[in-house]
Amino acid sequence: MLKIGLTGGIGSGKSTVSNILKEEGIPLIDVDIIAREVMELYPEIIEAIKLEFGEAFIDEEGKLKRRVLGDYVFKAEERRKKLESITIPFIIKELFIRFDKYDKINTEICVADVPTLIEHNLQRFMDYNVLVWVDDETQLARVMNRDSISKEAALDRIHAQMPLEQKKAYVDFIINNNESIECTKRQVLEVLSQITRI
Repeated sequence: MLKIGLTGGIGSGKSTVSNILKEEGIPLIDVDIIAREVMELYPEIIEAIKLEFGEAFIDEEGKLKRRVLGDYVFKAEERRKKLESITIPFIIKELFIRFDKYDKINTEICVADVPTLIEHNLQRFMDYNVLVWVDDETQLARVMNRDSISKEAALDRIHAQMPLEQKKAYVDFIINNNESIECTKRQVLEVLSQITRI
């Protein structure tokens, strides 16, 4: 099975590309969904977060206050890295469990949508890696509009990830998502065509 890593930055439009891939019948693993699901699958994560950051980030039902914790950790790299050290090992474990499930049913291609693919050095486990790129101005506007947050809060989230320009060096294909959806779709289909021909 070909494992394809799909990455970008917050607001770069990975969801758009993911939806195009799904329309083409390509199985897709969304690591953002896994990041939510591991909280239920592995209750020890919530306990570790409570011990490290305090009970203020857990609601009455024992669930994580995701936005509140996000606002807190994205203000300081040290806090973000501490949170990642708690959650990332479980997320990676679950990602590869799901890859294995697709492989066992003889899936030809499976795409993993991983925002921090390169930051966590996961690109080396993929057969090919694809970057969804946009310019800085477009990225900022999209994050502010999508999440209804201030420019400062949006920049905190953007700067928590490796710049898109740096990510270009780690990938095999780049999709420019600055233009229309039709233009993006043409590029996605061309990348799929190239990967299946290689």
